[in-house]
Amino acid sequence: MTLRPLLSLLALPLVFACADTTARSMGKTRAAPPAAIIGTSLIGSDGQIVGNATLTQEAEGTRITMTVTGVPIGTHAVHLHAIGRCEGPAFTSAGGHFNPDMKQHGNRNPMGDHAGDLPNLVVGDDHRGTLDHVRIGLRLVDGASPLLDADGAAVVVHAGPDDFASDPAGNAGGRIACGVIARTPAKP
Repeated sequence: MTLRPLLSLLALPLVFACADTTARSMGKTRAAPPAAIIGTSLIGSDGQIVGNATLTQEAEGTRITMTVTGVPIGTHAVHLHAIGRCEGPAFTSAGGHFNPDMKQHGNRNPMGDHAGDLPNLVVGDDHRGTLDHVRIGLRLVDGASPLLDADGAAVVVHAGPDDFASDPAGNAGGRIACGVIARTPAKP
């Protein structure tokens, strides 16, 4: 075997190693699978399941999708909290908002906002509500400050709406539902 064909064979793995993360099939392009997907049940103050949440790490950030049933009618703040613990009925075990950059709360606050600040959730007359939001820059498992650290995190629904300005929690009232976000199932 001459040197030229041998060099061509050695370069082949290098080409594939440098390929982008976009999958191609028959001329069609689609994004690569997400880096991480974590799901959780949301538990109400009475210990009953009132919904679910899924966090999906995408290229630009993390998509948070939620569906709730049985939550009071109205507008409710939703935040990602720093500790993966949901001990009811007050859920204070979830700690404060996920805030690795030590900012103040709310996108209307000139010193804000927390990485765990999310849009309000509207629950209709049927006691159902949904949320689908991408938190730009939020990483679940990689980057400088991933949400899934040693003690996990929690998604929390509050009794009232977030005003997106008041520090530390948007004047959102008590915590009425909570779900643990962790790489492994939470221990009872």
